[in-house]
Amino acid sequence: MKPKEVRRAFRRPFEWLGIWLGMAILANLSHKALFKACDFCSWIMYSFDRAGRELSLKNLRVVFGGEGPMTRREELIIRGSYRNMARTVGHVFWTSKNAASRVREVGEMSKPSLEWLGAHDQAVTVSGHIGCWEILAQLVHLEGHQMISVAKRIGSEKMTEMLMDSRRSIGEEIVPADGAFKALMAGMRAGKCLGLLVDQTVSPKKGGIWIRFFGKPIPVSAAPAFFSAKFKAPIITAWSRPLKDGRYRCEMINAYTAEAARDVWAMTQRCAKDLEDVIRRHPSLWVLNYRFFRRVPSEEDLKTLEEREMAAKS
Repeated sequence: MKPKEVRRAFRRPFEWLGIWLGMAILANLSHKALFKACDFCSWIMYSFDRAGRELSLKNLRVVFGGEGPMTRREELIIRGSYRNMARTVGHVFWTSKNAASRVREVGEMSKPSLEWLGAHDQAVTVSGHIGCWEILAQLVHLEGHQMISVAKRIGSEKMTEMLMDSRRSIGEEIVPADGAFKALMAGMRAGKCLGLLVDQTVSPKKGGIWIRFFGKPIPVSAAPAFFSAKFKAPIITAWSRPLKDGRYRCEMINAYTAEAARDVWAMTQRCAKDLEDVIRRHPSLWVLNYRFFRRVPSEEDLKTLEEREMAAKS
């Protein structure tokens, strides 16, 4: 077995244990107790995940710069990132029961977001792994918009399906990332809204295009702009801000017309820039321990990216 396969095999019993605990315990807690349990789990994860801490620091310094040993401020931001991630995962399990009432209990939409959604029957909603990204699509669904979202594989196929079933509890349609294109096309033809997260790498062989994210080249999905332009549906970038009382508020960042999305590269870059602005203001609410910049562009890819950037400036 390859080292990567060995690591996966070693992790799998712990992943199953985590899912079992989430289903058996987290789903039955009060929201306040849920946060306490998630915060404890995040403390454990931070304490033992040395590789994740190092990657988080590396990503954080792409955003803000810096060198040398981790500073106290950087440590607090990274600890906050682990806590936010644990709370978001906990939210998935917690809303596997009584989803609609629980989401209404802990979530709300800002007035501009409500007004914008009320004015559009179909839209492509774009966000990233910041704040509680899970509740974002749930809130849109509760406003009467049929949602279809994409989920990447986590662990085994059976494990992924169990988590997706939890996320579908409110009525949202969720499809696996592999082979998602046909399902998204069918959903848009049926008048549904799309919910897509774009702060993750997508191989150019699978439809990714090279943009700049915090100044560094990264291949991301072009799906939001593609589906917006093809189905003449506007794009809204948004995120769910954690409030001091433990609730969440969905806030609109920007909105774009389908005509603007016809320039697929420019629109994809704009959506990434919207997320950058939020992340710079709230770095502790972003998933920092993800390998955002693991792919290196070829000379041809970099040349194409630079040509697009020059064209956008002219």
